[in-house]
Amino acid sequence: MPNRGHQMWLELIRLRPALAADLLDYVCKGLVPSTAHARMEPTDLSEHKPVSYHADAVVTLGKDRPELAVIVEVQQRRDPQKHLTWPAYVATARARLGCPTVLLVISPKAGVAGWARKPIPLGHPGLVLRPLVLGPEEVPVLTDAQAVPSPELAFLSAAVHGPGPDGPKVFEVLLDCMETIDADWAQGLMDEVLAVLPRAARNLLEGMMKTETGEYRSELFRQVVHETQVDFVLAMLSSRGVTVPEEARARIFGCTDVEQLLEWGKRAATADSIKDVLG
Repeated sequence: MPNRGHQMWLELIRLRPALAADLLDYVCKGLVPSTAHARMEPTDLSEHKPVSYHADAVVTLGKDRPELAVIVEVQQRRDPQKHLTWPAYVATARARLGCPTVLLVISPKAGVAGWARKPIPLGHPGLVLRPLVLGPEEVPVLTDAQAVPSPELAFLSAAVHGPGPDGPKVFEVLLDCMETIDADWAQGLMDEVLAVLPRAARNLLEGMMKTETGEYRSELFRQVVHETQVDFVLAMLSSRGVTVPEEARARIFGCTDVEQLLEWGKRAATADSIKDVLG
C-alpha cells in the first residue's frame, strides 16, 4: 500500500501535470518539447488481458499531439520486479501513444535512487533501458524565493532538503511562496510537508512559522498548525478505538490553543475513553 511520502509526489503531478516536465528537466536537459502542453493520460499500460501493468502516472507533453510521454514512477524501496515491468511500461506507452517515451523514476532516498539508475539489459543486442532518476541530488535546493519556478517545487525542495543543512533557507522560501498562492492550496501543501518531515525538521519549520512573540506569522499558518494538531488528536483516539461524540468533536475542532491540543494528543495516546482526554 503506497504511503503518504509516495502519494504526495503523484498528487502534485496529477494537480499540475507540467510538474513532470519541470522534474524531468532537472534530470536530463533538452528532452522537454519547447511547445510542451502537459496532460495526464490513463495509467493502465496493459496490452494483454492476462497481464496488467499500471504505472504511477503518465504525462504527455506537446501542443496539438503528444510529442513526448513521461512515465512517472515513485520508488521508495528496491524492487527487482520493476526491472521487468519498467521496460514493458515504456514499450507499451510508446506503441499506444505513438510518440517517444521516457521513464522518470522519483526516489527521495539516495540509496534507492542509486539502485534505480542501474541499466536494465533487455536481452536483445544493444537494447538497454537506462531509467532517468530524480534522487535527492537532483531535487533543487531552492534558497531564493525570487528564483522559484513554482510553489510545488518549493514544497518538494523543503520536503527533501528540509532535514539537511539548508533546512532554514528552504523553509524560508517555502513560507514566502505559501503566502503568494491560494490559501486552501497553500494549507494543503503545508499539511503534507509537516506530515513527511522528521520530528527535528518539523519542529524547526513550526518554529519559523512563529513571530518573536510566539504568534504565527499569518492566519494561514495558524490554520495549518491548528488542523495538524486536531488531526493528531483524532488520529490518536481512532487508533485507541475511542468513540468521539459530536459534542467532543466540536470541542476539539473549536479549540484554538495549540498547547491544549498537544496535551489532548498526549492523553489520547493512552486513553480508553473521551473523558480520559477532555476530562
